[in-house]
Amino acid sequence: MSESTAAPQPWDESGVERILVVVAHPDDAEYGTSAAVAEWTARGIEVAYLLLTAGEAGMQRPPEEAGPLRAQEQRRAGEAVGLARLTILDFPDGMVEYGLPLRRAIAREIRTFRPDAVVTGSGELFVGWGIDHADHRAVGLAAIDAVRDADNRWVFPELLAEEALEPWGTTWLLLTGREPNVCVPVGEEAVAAAVASLEAHEAYLADLPWHPAPADFIPEMLEQTGRAAGVPHAAGFDAHRLRQ
Repeated sequence: MSESTAAPQPWDESGVERILVVVAHPDDAEYGTSAAVAEWTARGIEVAYLLLTAGEAGMQRPPEEAGPLRAQEQRRAGEAVGLARLTILDFPDGMVEYGLPLRRAIAREIRTFRPDAVVTGSGELFVGWGIDHADHRAVGLAAIDAVRDADNRWVFPELLAEEALEPWGTTWLLLTGREPNVCVPVGEEAVAAAVASLEAHEAYLADLPWHPAPADFIPEMLEQTGRAAGVPHAAGFDAHRLRQ
């Protein structure tokens, strides 16, 4: 995958009816992606989130308390952007490892939800904001591979034999954390929904005194991407079409 300095073009979402967003933790989708989600759901696209952990190691309180609290906040964040489905798995926060169990879990959700597009991280060490979290890297790489796994009946054959989950081929893979080649222009309502979705993680953000208020940086971040694309606000992705 090569980096591009060309202005991102509007993503052609024709034929896209379902989108699956795959991330490691509660709040991971709330840093720009949720603005696109709000725009998509307003246009009738069904969007689901798959979280591989409950984020139980991310707060200054015991994991058994933090996990349920963060899951509750994620549900409210999803409601702010019109989310249709939220699945939270129990991989260990902070210790997610790339491997077959992780790929299988993501492939299972792809076969279950049958999305036309999957949104996930790039799996790279260095991203636009610095060195990425180990869980983000593991989940991004596993999700990229799971898109292919989900379409191959001979990979994880037990998903078909034991769970009757037929193979599913995703048309698009959209990666975050990379130089975008496409953008999703978002309106003011979607920008406001994106701010509200991050604000929903109230207890989590309260444990991060250094963290800026969502309203102080989410609109500016979306404006910066929009400026590169020639629109007021946008969310950017590195898009790969996998099938016609």
